[in-house]
Amino acid sequence: MPHFIIDCSQDILQQRTPNELMDAVYEAADGTGLFAPNDIKVRLQPYQYYTLGTGKKNFFHVFGYIMQGRNTEQKADLSKQICTRLSALLPDISFLSVNINDFEAATYSNKALINPENSDQDRHFGL
Repeated sequence: MPHFIIDCSQDILQQRTPNELMDAVYEAADGTGLFAPNDIKVRLQPYQYYTLGTGKKNFFHVFGYIMQGRNTEQKADLSKQICTRLSALLPDISFLSVNINDFEAATYSNKALINPENSDQDRHFGL
């Protein structure tokens, strides 16, 4: 936690490498101080087939999924920091957007939480 999932048009990878783009998202998220650096996960999915509005050629969207507990101001700052960093890397992009969504702690589970030795229900247990 958190997870940042990037959807983008395939042609974006001709402008920047996948690592440059994922590193930009990672570093922007890390720079907010909201997360432990070892917890941040970023992945990228390019699309070869898509439709955009007239005159638009490409897109880049970051879906951020974070554990509940941050306030709206923190989430807005996170979104703006990521968008600002990416804008510098992709100045001519048609669509660039970021949205942040909360995981609900009550309905979240992971490998650590189901470990029978994890009596404190620490979601980082054993990591």
